Parts: sequence; C-alpha cells; structure tokens
Amino acid sequence: MSITQQNFDNKSKQYWTLLVLGGLVMLGTMYSFFTLEHHGHILTGMNNQIVWGLPHVFAVFLIVAASGVLNVASIGSVFGKKIYKARAPLSGLLAIAMLAGGLAVLVLDLGRPDRLIVAMTHYNFRSIFAWNMIFYNGFFAIVGLYLVTLMSKNLKAYSKPFGLLAFLWRLALTTLTGSIFGFLVARAGYNSALYAPMFIIYSFAYGLAAFIVVQSVMYKWNNIEVDEHILARLKNLLAVFVAASLYFTVVLHLTNLYYAKEWDYEHFILVSGGVYTAMFWIGQILIGGIIPLALIFNPAAKKNPALVFTAALLVVIGGHAQMYVTIIGGQAFPLDLFPGWAQSSTFYDGVIHHYTPSIWEILLGIGGIATAFLITTGAVHILKFLPEDDFKDIDLTEH
Repeated sequence: MSITQQNFDNKSKQYWTLLVLGGLVMLGTMYSFFTLEHHGHILTGMNNQIVWGLPHVFAVFLIVAASGVLNVASIGSVFGKKIYKARAPLSGLLAIAMLAGGLAVLVLDLGRPDRLIVAMTHYNFRSIFAWNMIFYNGFFAIVGLYLVTLMSKNLKAYSKPFGLLAFLWRLALTTLTGSIFGFLVARAGYNSALYAPMFIIYSFAYGLAAFIVVQSVMYKWNNIEVDEHILARLKNLLAVFVAASLYFTVVLHLTNLYYAKEWDYEHFILVSGGVYTAMFWIGQILIGGIIPLALIFNPAAKKNPALVFTAALLVVIGGHAQMYVTIIGGQAFPLDLFPGWAQSSTFYDGVIHHYTPSIWEILLGIGGIATAFLITTGAVHILKFLPEDDFKDIDLTEH
C-alpha cells in the first residue's frame, strides 16, 4: 500500500495558473465591493423586505461548513481514529480558510464596513450576533493553536486537549449560527428550536463534503490513489451525515405542519413558492440528498473515488440551495406583524416579496469561495498539509 507523492515544483506552472485565476476572481470581488461602497445597496436585488441576499447564502454556508470540516480533525484527535489523524492538519486549515472566506463576504456586504470597528469593540450581550462575533474570533485562535500542536513535534502532546476544546467550541459556534434564525420570532419560516441542532448536522455534512472535494483534488494533483478502506470510511460517514440532514429537514417541516399558523408558509415553501420550491425539492432534497446517497451506496463507489467526489460535490451544491431556501425564502414570505389580528396598509401586506440577485452580489459571494481557495492553495503549497497515511500504524478493520 505504498504511495508516492509528486513534488509541487514539477507543476509550478499549473500552480501559478491556479493562483492567477483565484486572483482574477478576487479582483472582480473587490471591484464589486468598491462599486457597492460608492453607489450603495440600491445596485443589489435587496430591499426593505429582503435584507439578507445572495452574499449571505455564500457566507453562512462557508461559516457552517468551516465548523463541520473540523469534524475530520476531531475524529482523529478527540476520538482516536488513526486514519483521520493524517487528515487533521488539512481539516484545520480548511476550517480557518472557509471561516475567513465567509466572514469576508459578510464584511463586504455591510452597508458601512468602515463601522466594523464598532462591532468589534462594543458588544450587546443580549444579541445573538454579538455572541457570534466572539465565537468567530475564538474559533480562529483555538484552531490556529490546534494546528500548531498538530504540526509541531514538540507540542504533539497538547493536540488532544486543544482538539477537544476546538470540538466543543465549534459545536457552540454552529449552535449560535443556527440560533440566529431560531430566535427570529417574527418570521414564520424561522422561530424554531430545531434550527440549532439542524445546523450542527448540516455543518457535519457540508464540512465533510468540502473536505472530500479538496482532498480528492489534492490527491489527483499529486497522482495519489486513496486507499479503498479509507475511501469507504469517508463515504459511509458522509452518507450518515447526509441522511441525518434529510431527517432533520423532514422533522422541521412536519413540526411546522402540526401548527395551523404555519400552514401558509409550508405551502409556500413546499408547493407554491416558485424558485424557492424548486430550490427546495430539486436543489436541497434531490441534488443535495437523494442523488449523493444513491451514488454513495452504489456498489461501484467502493473502488471509484470519482463517484464519491461527485457525491460530495453535489452535497456542497445542495447546501447552497438549502441556505438560499432558508435565508431568502424565509424573508420572501410576508410578515405577520400582529398574530391573531387583521391589519391593512399599502406597505406589502400579505405580499410575497420578490428578489433577484444582481451581478454585484454574485461576485461578492464567489469572492468568499475565492478567499478560502487562495488561503488553502497557498498554505498547501508552502506547508505539509497533504494527507499521507502510514499504514503500519493503522488498523483498517477497526470501526
């Protein structure tokens, strides 16, 4: 089971081409940012009814996936599974890179990004957003120190306690991210305690899928074949997380259907919501759930990394669809300002709000992915993040 690693220097031209392509995307993102900074959000598809647009879809996905991708490292360090220990450094790197990309989008999408210093120095501890700001900063610090213990021979003994701290911290972080929606009592599509655990399991699925995609590309780049036993572990774990994500989605909608006050919203999302209904059934359920499970449980997937890669990529695409339905679909449904009372005005009473993302928002959102890509590509080229398995120390039959 020996593997050979091809030196990056042999592909220096391709490497610099990747960096240039990523840099061009970032230039487009910065141009979009300065354009919106100059002209204002009037250039976007957002309005007084839908204040979180497409950039938030990309940003929240990256933040949630950043928490989940660290799960690979946690399984190795905290739970002692040896095949995951070789993947722990790459897992930590992706966690930092994806969180940086997600937060960069949020900063660029602020109406007054120059006022970010206020959010960093003045905290309202009754606000879930303030708590998230603290946990985001803590995540960078803890995962950074965790990476140091993983990659330093002298600090290996500290990797398990730091891994445990990172594991608990990311669970709290994702709980708070899900609670942003769960605590919004005015929105019919939110206001549910299920959002916290649901976002945790979403993070597991999206994070592992993103990790498999990146690892597959790195192995292909270096002409390395992943061992079929390791491939089986990763694909089976992904299947568990994807199935659990579908389960929580079903439970959420069945819970809403139990309450008569939620029937109109559920009919909107599941039946009559147009693009949101299509995003839900085709994007989230079919592309992000059913098709990946079918590919994973295909007998050929045991020895075909391409099938597992495709399944993971579809989970990532479905995750963006899920965020679009949750974030934008939840805002498109009209507010019930006075539950149990009838009100009348000329300001969008009972009207489904329309939203079409502009090219500026698309560039901002893609910029978050480009940020994570550039951080990962640069770090992998400089430091030893490529997972290399020592099969002498691994029992491939352990479960």
